[in-house]
Amino acid sequence: MVYAFDAIRRRPARSALTALGIGLAVGLVVLLLALSAGIQTSATELASASGVDLIAASAGVNSTFGALPPVDHAHQLVTEIPAADHNVQTASPWLVSDLVFGNSSLLAAATSGSVPSGWSPSSAGSIGWIPSDNTGLEVPTVYNGTGFTDAGDPHYNNGSYTGPVTGQIELDQGLAGVLGVSVGDHVWAAAAPPSGPAELRAWYANATEFTVVGVTSPFWLIPSALLALLYLSELQAMVGGGTPSTDYASLVLIHLYDPTSPTTDQSTLDAAFVGLTVITLGDILSEVQHVVNLYRTFGELIGAIGLVVAALFTTTVLQMSVDDRSREIALLRAVGHSRASVGSLVVQEGLWLSALGLVVGLPVAFLGAEAINRFLLGLLAGLPSGFNFVSFNLGVVGTGVALVVAIGLLASIAPAARAMQLPVAEELRAP
Repeated sequence: MVYAFDAIRRRPARSALTALGIGLAVGLVVLLLALSAGIQTSATELASASGVDLIAASAGVNSTFGALPPVDHAHQLVTEIPAADHNVQTASPWLVSDLVFGNSSLLAAATSGSVPSGWSPSSAGSIGWIPSDNTGLEVPTVYNGTGFTDAGDPHYNNGSYTGPVTGQIELDQGLAGVLGVSVGDHVWAAAAPPSGPAELRAWYANATEFTVVGVTSPFWLIPSALLALLYLSELQAMVGGGTPSTDYASLVLIHLYDPTSPTTDQSTLDAAFVGLTVITLGDILSEVQHVVNLYRTFGELIGAIGLVVAALFTTTVLQMSVDDRSREIALLRAVGHSRASVGSLVVQEGLWLSALGLVVGLPVAFLGAEAINRFLLGLLAGLPSGFNFVSFNLGVVGTGVALVVAIGLLASIAPAARAMQLPVAEELRAP
């Protein structure tokens, strides 16, 4: 090993460039593996912590959740689903939509006819649900305010839609900040924005007024930087529902008493509700894994190209090293070293170069992964604390070490064979 390391030390520039090339190639592969492992691990942990064991959607919807046709009779499903399967603790219908929001300052400007440049209503994601029917499900934490005060969905009123309108709304911190409102303030919401500043007064006249009863944390299940939460029937009324014949939601989130055999409950509910498709958490995670695998395969192809280039470059460098030391190698042979021992010296040199590459590659992969992780966490608002897009587990690091050893061994084959076959007499007689 000392002889092999001395050969590297005597050619520092060439050795450093070789180690750098190996390190960058290995670092790229390790980075890609860490990203795929992080996304898979975090997605599994989040899904398990959400309390969502099954999701019911309209018939024909698959686990990719592309288009979401309406789930009819949404309020009735709160009791009908648990009645059909006694292992269901909670069936919570959620209507997911986009609304446009305005505050009192914009209303005052619109009323006075002097709207400052750049002022306009703000678009945000919205969830309509029955707040008291979310037992076992993870929901946004209310930081300020009392939150929704009425149990059930008062305006629904057993399907008549004649009950009192609460006019209550919760906003996440992002939307509350954009609107500049706090608990007790009023906001106005509509399904469509005004066409321009001249239409603002008419927009407010037709918008629905709400009182902010809570400011919540961001919500990772609906990863939006701006999110509002309303009673289901009140959001239905704003987006074209809210009648006995248009009682719809986007999804029904289901929490089980015993989640150990969700496929059994899936089969039971599929048979009981022909208009619904019931999807398990495993189905969703499999879809996530499928997407991750696609990106991972693409990344591995790029990484494989880098590894091949690094191996070829290392082979060339080792070949040059053998040529530079041909007389030394002949002398070793002349004093009694076997062909195998001479070849092992070349292999050791290749492993040393690869080890130096590992010293370069792992920090590069770690720093690059941390930078990407911070960028993605800042880009996607609403993710919970503890979520990471990267994971440096033993499998990822072990793969990096294995790749380095493989490069060192493969790159040493041809140069070692050449060193073993050098003609001793000719090399010693050479000038």
